[in-house]
Amino acid sequence: MERKWWTLVAVCIATFMLLLDVTIVNVALPDIERSLGSSFADLQWVVDAYALTLAALLLTGGSLADLFGRRLLFVIGLAIFTAASLACGLSGSPTALNLARAAQGIGAAFMFATALALLAANFFGADRGTAFGIWGAVTGASVAVGPLAGGVLTQSLGWESIFFVNVPIGIGAIALAYAKVDESRAPRSGPARPRVDWAGLILFSAALFLLIFALIRGNTEGWGSTLIVALLAGAVLLLAAFVVAERRTAAPMLDLSLFRKPAFVGASVAAFVLSASMFSMFLYLTLYVQNVLGYSALESGLRFLPVTVLSFLVAPAAGKLAEKLGIRYFLSGGLALVGLGLLLMSGLDPGDDWTALLAGFMVAGAGIGLVNPPLATAAIGVVEPYRAGMASGINSTFRQVGIATGIAGLGAVFQHLVDSRAGEFARAVKAAGGTIPRNTEGAFSDFISFGVYRRIAEQTGGGVERAGRDAFLHGLNHILVYAAILAFVGAILSLLLVRPSDFVSHQQAP
Repeated sequence: MERKWWTLVAVCIATFMLLLDVTIVNVALPDIERSLGSSFADLQWVVDAYALTLAALLLTGGSLADLFGRRLLFVIGLAIFTAASLACGLSGSPTALNLARAAQGIGAAFMFATALALLAANFFGADRGTAFGIWGAVTGASVAVGPLAGGVLTQSLGWESIFFVNVPIGIGAIALAYAKVDESRAPRSGPARPRVDWAGLILFSAALFLLIFALIRGNTEGWGSTLIVALLAGAVLLLAAFVVAERRTAAPMLDLSLFRKPAFVGASVAAFVLSASMFSMFLYLTLYVQNVLGYSALESGLRFLPVTVLSFLVAPAAGKLAEKLGIRYFLSGGLALVGLGLLLMSGLDPGDDWTALLAGFMVAGAGIGLVNPPLATAAIGVVEPYRAGMASGINSTFRQVGIATGIAGLGAVFQHLVDSRAGEFARAVKAAGGTIPRNTEGAFSDFISFGVYRRIAEQTGGGVERAGRDAFLHGLNHILVYAAILAFVGAILSLLLVRPSDFVSHQQAP
C-alpha cells in the first residue's frame, strides 16, 4: 500500500480516538460518580476539562505544526493523549481524573489540528476527495458511536476501560506514524513564518479559555453574575488584543486576511453550525434515551447506530462528488438535512419510545455525511499548501467552540424550560401521595435529566412518571427546534458564502 494511504490510516485512527473521547464518557458518568465519590460539578468537569483544552489549543497546534513539522506535532499529540489516557484510568480521585482529562485535551488538540494538513500534503486530485470522504465518515461516526462504545466497555470491563483502550491503540498509531507518514512543514523562506508568534499564541489561547470557561459555567453561576460577566469581558478584551497583535506582527499565527475570502468564512460557519446544532444535541438525546426512557448504557448506545450508519454510507460518496458538483451545495444541503432531521425528532410525547427519533436520526445522519468531507476540502482549499495547518486549526477550533457554545446555549434554554415545570411535577407527586427529596431543591432540571424522578414514580405510579417525562420533553422539544433553526441558517450562509472562485488549485504536489 502506498505511503499516503498509511497516512490516512494513521490520521483516521487518531481522529477517531480524540473525537470518541468527547462523547464516550457520557454513559460512564454514573459509574465514575459511584467509584470516585464525585459531586455533580466533578462530573461536569470530566467532560468540560477535555473540551476546554481541546478548543483552546487547536489553533496553536496548527500554527506550530506548520513551523516545526506536522508529523512531529502529530506524534507528540499522540504521545500526550496516550499517556493522559493511562492517567485517566488510574485516577483515584475526581481531581486527578479531571487533570488527566485536561491533558488528554492538549494531546487531542495537536492531533486534530494536524489531521487535515497531513492529508492535504499527501493527497491531490481525485484521491483527495476519497481521502477526505473517508476521514469525514470517521469524524461523524466517532462522535455518534461514543455512547455505544462507552456502554459496551463500561458494562463489560468498568469505566476505567474507556480510557485504557486508548493506550495500545495510541502506541500503535505512534509506531505507524514514524514508519509510514512523511514529514511536511511550511517553507523556511518566502511568506512562511520564521518564528513562533508567542504573543498571538498566549492571547488567543487565554481568550478562548475564558470564553469557553464562561460558557461552561454560565448556567451554574448565573449569566449575570460577576464571575461570568468578568470572564466574558476578559475574553473580549483578550480577543481584541489578539487582533491588534496579529495585525502588527510580520508573522502572525492567524492571518486575518483569510477571513476576507467569503468561502473561508462560509467553511468556518458550517463547522460551527454543524457542531452547535447536531453534535451538541447528542448530550441531551443521550440523557433522554438512557435516563428518561430507562435504557442501559449499551442499549442506549445501540439506538444511535442509525446516525452512524447513514453517515458512513453517505460520506465517501460526498467526498468524491463534492468537488465535481459544487462544495457549497453539499455543505448547504447537508446542513439543511441536519435541520430537517432535528425537526423530525421534535414533538416528542411522554408516551413515545426511542423509535419516535428514528426518522430524524436517519435524515440527520445523512446530513452529517454530506457535510463533513466537503467541509474538510473547503477548510484548506482556499489557502496555499504552506498555510494548511493554520487553516485546519481554525476550522477545527470552530468545530469545538461550536460544541461548547451549543451545549451551553441550548443547555441554558433547556434548564429554564424544565425548571418551569417544577410546580406541575410537584403537584403530580403530591396527588400520588409521594414526596420530593429535599436535595433536589434548586436543581430540578438535574433531578429530571438524570432520571432521579423515576425512583419516586416506582413507588407512586404512572402519573409521576408521565409528569417527569413531560418536564424533560418540554425542554428537549424546544431546543431541538432551536438547533434546527440554527442548522437552516448555516445552510443558507454556506450557500451564499462558499464561492468556487475563492479556492486555490491543489491538483498537484507543491
